[in-house]
Amino acid sequence: MKDLKPHQIVTELDKYIIGQNAAKKSVAVALRNRWRRRQVEPDLQDEIAPKNIILIGPTGVGKTEIARRLANLTDSPFYKVEASKFTEVGYVGRDVESMIRDLVELTVNTLKCRQQEAVQEKAEKIARERVLDILLPSPKSSPGFGLDTGDDNSQKPEDNSAHTREKLGKMLDDGKLDDRKIDIDVPEKNFPMVEIFSNAGIEEMGINMKDMLGNLMPKNTKRRNVKVKDALALIAQEEAAHLVDMDEVKNDAITMVEQSGIIFIDEIDKIAGKEKSHGPEVSKEGVQRDLLPIVEGSSVPTKYGTVKTDHILFIASGAFHVSKPSDLIPELQGRFPIRVELSSLGASEFTRILTEPKNALVLQYIALLRTEGVELSFTQGAVDKIARIAVEVNASMENIGARRLHTLMERLLEEILFDAPDVEYTSITIDSDFVERQLSTIARNQDLSRYIL
Repeated sequence: MKDLKPHQIVTELDKYIIGQNAAKKSVAVALRNRWRRRQVEPDLQDEIAPKNIILIGPTGVGKTEIARRLANLTDSPFYKVEASKFTEVGYVGRDVESMIRDLVELTVNTLKCRQQEAVQEKAEKIARERVLDILLPSPKSSPGFGLDTGDDNSQKPEDNSAHTREKLGKMLDDGKLDDRKIDIDVPEKNFPMVEIFSNAGIEEMGINMKDMLGNLMPKNTKRRNVKVKDALALIAQEEAAHLVDMDEVKNDAITMVEQSGIIFIDEIDKIAGKEKSHGPEVSKEGVQRDLLPIVEGSSVPTKYGTVKTDHILFIASGAFHVSKPSDLIPELQGRFPIRVELSSLGASEFTRILTEPKNALVLQYIALLRTEGVELSFTQGAVDKIARIAVEVNASMENIGARRLHTLMERLLEEILFDAPDVEYTSITIDSDFVERQLSTIARNQDLSRYIL
C-alpha cells in the first residue's frame, strides 16, 4: 500500500470519510511526493523538502479520521500527537522532541514484530525440540531414564531413545500432550530501574540505563510449571526474540523515520497566538519556537541513534475557532505551506455518514444486535430524520460535527440495546416515527438536550 497513486489514496479514504475532497487530495499528493522524492537522483533528494499541511476546520468534520486512516493506508512510520500536551523547555511536561523519540520507538517495535513473524516458523521448531528435551532427556544426561514403549530391549539405548523421541514428537504434534505439565525456565522481568526518572531527564541525555546495565547484570530466570501447549508458545516467543537482528531493526527504523515518517500534530490552534498571561498556557509561543527546528529539520538524539527530521512530513490540524493560522509565529507558518479548509457537515453528509462508509454507524449497530439474534433495519426516512435532528442540535448548541451522530444513535437505541438479551426479538425496523418519538422531544428541549445530547 506504500506506493499508492493519488487517485487510489482518495478512493481508499472515500470508503471511510464522506466529503472533504480538497483535504483528501492534498494529503494524497503529499504522500505521493514522498515516493517521487525517493525516485529522483540522490544529489537532489536532500534538496526536496516535504510540503507540510495544515488542516483547518471545526471539530467532527474528519480531520483526525483522515490522519487515522492514513496510518492504515501507508507503510510509512506514523505518529499522532496533540500539540496541547507539549510545554516549553524549562516547564514541567513533554518536550516537542519526545514525538520524534516516540515515532522511532513505534517503528522499532513494528519492525521487530515483523522480523519475529518472519522467523516464527524456525522459532517454533526450536521450541518443539526444547520441549522434547524436557519430556525425554537424553540417556547421557539421565542415566537409567527410559519409557516403557513395548520395544525390544536388545536395541542400543541410543536407538531406543531416538525411536521413543520420534513417537513422542508425533504425540506432541497431534496435541495429545497439550495438557501435560512440565517445568521450564523463563526470563524474569527485572524492575525497570530508570522509570523513576522524569520524561525530560534520562531520555534527553540519550542514555538508556537499562540497556547499559543489561549486559553487565546476570540474567535472572525463574522456573514455571506450565502446560506443554503454553510452554511451546513461551519458548517460541523467547527464541523468536533471540533470532531477531536488533542492530538491523534499529538501522532500518531510523532510515524509515527519516525518509518516510509522518507526524500528525492535532490541536495546533491551541498553541497559536502570542501569550500575554502568566497562567498555565504561558509557554504556548515557546512551544512553537521549540517546534520550529523540528519541522525545519534538525537532529534529535534517541536511544536508538540520532534521527534527522529534514524529510519527515508534518500534518497539523486545528479548529481555529478563537485563533487563526496567521497567529502562529511567522517562521512556523512558513513551514506549513499547504493549508486546506474542511467544510462543515450538513444533513446530506450526515445521511451518507450513517450508511455509506465501511464502518458506518448504522452497520455497526446492526452487527452489534445481530450477536443477540436481533435483525435491525433502518428505513431511509429514519436515517434522514436522524441526520436532520443532528443538524438542529448542532445549530442550537455546540457544533461537534459528525460526533453528534454517535450520541443520537446511542440515545435512539438505548432501550433496544438494554432489552435485547432478554426479549424474544426476531427483527426490528427503525422508521421515522420511532426516531421522532425517541429524539424529537429531547432535541426541542434545549435545557434537557444540553445534558443528554
